[in-house]
Amino acid sequence: MPQTLHFGLVLLPTFQWLDGAGSADFINNHSHEFIGKANAPKHILDKAPHMKWHYISSDLKPVHASSGPALIPTTTIEKCPELDYIIVPGPDLDFKLSEAWIRFFRERYADPKVKAILTVCTGSIAVAQSGILDGLKVCSNKEALLQLHQAGKVDKKVKWVKDRRWIVDGKIWSSAGITTGIALAAEFSRKHFDREVVDLALKIAEYTPLAAQPDPFVDILDGIDLSS
Repeated sequence: MPQTLHFGLVLLPTFQWLDGAGSADFINNHSHEFIGKANAPKHILDKAPHMKWHYISSDLKPVHASSGPALIPTTTIEKCPELDYIIVPGPDLDFKLSEAWIRFFRERYADPKVKAILTVCTGSIAVAQSGILDGLKVCSNKEALLQLHQAGKVDKKVKWVKDRRWIVDGKIWSSAGITTGIALAAEFSRKHFDREVVDLALKIAEYTPLAAQPDPFVDILDGIDLSS
């Protein structure tokens, strides 16, 4: 039987809707449930994993993203079940993690059951407040990093990457601005799912994966030193 993977999508207030919807929906296109609806041949369907999605917030009140309908969490920080993977879409640049969120990210990062944490856009800037990105190579929204640099608020403990759409450093998979979350999801899927499942999902999405480099938006941070 196909394995069941548990994904957690973090619903921080005001997060960019496309950050979450783009990356999560693209990954879900590789699920047994989705591939089955596409009338996939049995030998491909049998290799597609079941996916269980958990939508995590500080409480169960509706969460409003940057646009779109109100989103209903299915679990809370305290009651979230065991997860295999976590996706963190980006909130407003000035969003501050609560102590509960900081504890959540630290505990889940240290949990060997969690195989990867994926951040999209300013999701990495938010997660960095927990300290789990210290010393790691991490991508984020370049315009956001530029604003932080100009305000003297860049977290210098993180090795911010200026010239890539996405990068992987250990358990942290991070992407740059908004739509690069889909490119990150495509690379994640290529690494984690069967080749035939991936090929079919790409055809259904009519999507050509974007490599980490060259990055057409590298000039945004040209000449900017984010480490000083």
